[in-house]
Amino acid sequence: MGSKNKLRRFKDNEQFANVFQPNREEIANSSFKLKGQWSKHFNNDNPIVLELGCGKGEYTVELAKQNANVNYIGVDIKGARLWRGAKTALEENLSNVAFLRTQIELVDALFEKNEVSEIWITFPDPQIKYKRTKHRLTNSEFLNRYKQILKKDGLVHLKTDSEFMHGYTLGLLHGLDIEILYANHDVYKNEGSPKEVLEIQTFYEKQYLEQNKPITYIQFRIPN
Repeated sequence: MGSKNKLRRFKDNEQFANVFQPNREEIANSSFKLKGQWSKHFNNDNPIVLELGCGKGEYTVELAKQNANVNYIGVDIKGARLWRGAKTALEENLSNVAFLRTQIELVDALFEKNEVSEIWITFPDPQIKYKRTKHRLTNSEFLNRYKQILKKDGLVHLKTDSEFMHGYTLGLLHGLDIEILYANHDVYKNEGSPKEVLEIQTFYEKQYLEQNKPITYIQFRIPN
């Protein structure tokens, strides 16, 4: 993507009513206006579901289409990517969609305790090298952040093409005695996965399937 195109998208994001980009001061001072108040943005008290590392927001948008009575927020640091999802949501008048441009490790500073019902983590970078463990979105530090904002019995979904990430997460969850509700190492060959796992495919997921890579899925609950 050319620099001019990126700049245009950054400018668009500033104008889009469904994109929020908190600055460092708002985060440091816990003054982000929507923390604990996301229901006011959506004008309802419907459940809030996050997609972390949403990229172009394909999953966020498609989930929102399927569930009009649920509010979805895609979270990513890449503004030029989430622009696509934000623009699509506006074009299709999806009032239950928003996007938050921030680092995922700051998520507990932007949502209040018990404000989130579910979290989706879709095709994250597995960060395979040992020194990158701290960046894996299912490591114990990230799980603790999710715990801070999830409602009691809130769910976490991990969908990935990385067998390493799948195995790492399962091992970690077992070690932490976290309840695993469902796990599948190849969702398109084994029956039982939720329909939103099978019916929604991102651009990159379709490429992985063309390469005959298995798509894995885990659903678990972090105890409060």
